[in-house]
Amino acid sequence: MADGVSTAAQQGSALEAQFLAQIDWQRPWLRSVLPAAQSFLAAAPSSASAVRARLSELAAQRALCNCAGLPLQFVEQACLPSGCAYESFIFEQGQVPTRDNLHDFFNALVWLSFPQIKKELNRLQAAHIRLHGVGQQRGALRDAATLFDENAALLLVADDVAGQALAYALQQHQWQEFFPRFTASAQLYLFGHALMEKLVQPYKAITAHSWLVPAPPSVLQQAPAQQMAWLDSHIAAQLQQAAPVPANFQPLPIAGIPGWWAGQDQAFYDDVSVFRPARKNRVSVMPG
Repeated sequence: MADGVSTAAQQGSALEAQFLAQIDWQRPWLRSVLPAAQSFLAAAPSSASAVRARLSELAAQRALCNCAGLPLQFVEQACLPSGCAYESFIFEQGQVPTRDNLHDFFNALVWLSFPQIKKELNRLQAAHIRLHGVGQQRGALRDAATLFDENAALLLVADDVAGQALAYALQQHQWQEFFPRFTASAQLYLFGHALMEKLVQPYKAITAHSWLVPAPPSVLQQAPAQQMAWLDSHIAAQLQQAAPVPANFQPLPIAGIPGWWAGQDQAFYDDVSVFRPARKNRVSVMPG
């Protein structure tokens, strides 16, 4: 029995090392979760259970709770009772079922990086499930919350003339106008954990659902940590006021962000299979 336990532990350690080795933390699109990842990696967990324990430890250090005030913990998937909705379980227990894969690992890092937004998304999903049940179809609110949770990119733009022009270019898919102006008037922070998972093996056509966030120009001058904290509290407040709808999002091809992909010349941006033109009669709105 002892030999069997030892062998299982060695296999778990090997699997965990392979799992973490897939991630290139130097990629610019991972900067939103990089501080949390660095804290996590400082302890170098060597097994799946140790990963969850380390994530829970980091949550405790940050005093993270769910909307019900329960301390946030990352637990085995087996802790989720049969027939209980994932979102409801997090809301009722403060426990996030976390499988041994990239998808759930990035989800945990987002919880550590944008806890207020994650709390509000969980609150919205759990409230909807209480009223309507799980059902075969999610409905518009849960669809939008899922889009946000899985594939959102938080696009911070200056609330001035330049930022408004940038927002219009994005909404109209005027890519040749949008990307050259990007670095002067915007910052992008990935939020969706499925989006991050896809970008572990990146390809040019990966497209985020961008959530446009106008901000005072002074916010654009702040350090990334301050910008992330501002986004976390500001968007959480937005979600408290109104639930998201699919129309709130704008498609954004990640590879077009300046410096995020090699070979960003004119021909690169002329690729309409990635940088698609807008539909006719598209309405543009600068969110508040």
